[in-house]
Amino acid sequence: MQSRIYIKTNFDLCTGCSLCQLACSERLFGGYNPHLSVLRIDHRVENLYHFPTVCNQCANPYCANVCPAGAVARNQETGAMVVDSDKCVACGLCGRYCPIDMIRTDPETGKSIKCDLCLGDPQCAAACPTGALEVIRINPEPSDV
Repeated sequence: MQSRIYIKTNFDLCTGCSLCQLACSERLFGGYNPHLSVLRIDHRVENLYHFPTVCNQCANPYCANVCPAGAVARNQETGAMVVDSDKCVACGLCGRYCPIDMIRTDPETGKSIKCDLCLGDPQCAAACPTGALEVIRINPEPSDV
């Protein structure tokens, strides 16, 4: 049975520590740079309020719908929308049309990158010390598959 994985944000628990962003950037690029992560933490009201934003893995994803090369598709094991870098033509349409601005550009290749849920083991949630990011696994009903 296929499962879907989501990252649930419990924004009221977020302290703005950026450990999630460091874990994400380390996995994607092998270094610790929160500006290279594919999730965002908005710091507001004099840094008293922190709001983590992660790809929603939309049911009807704009990123896949606008991609002229068909480079964005759903991973059937994790349910994540992933970018196939071999197909990506670096046009940037997926990032431009993402309603929550969760698609980034790889600084080395110029191609799009986005959250792929770490192939089923999201490192951002594992690194979060407060539980602000939580992994939710959902097994769909047989009629939904």
